[in-house]
Amino acid sequence: MSLKAFHLVFILICILFCAGMAFWAFKTGASDGLGWGSAISCGLMSVYCVRFVIKSKTIIT
Repeated sequence: MSLKAFHLVFILICILFCAGMAFWAFKTGASDGLGWGSAISCGLMSVYCVRFVIKSKTIIT
């Protein structure tokens, strides 16, 4: 497994965990801050993942 593939898998796992944490926090009413923090983190990591894929096409073979 290349470093690029590992990086993408790791980012996708983090996105799934953040989405799950946000869903759990909002569903159970655990904490609004935890829910919003996880949701924002999920969105930012998604943007990072897309930008990484676009950038890696030009610099990584």
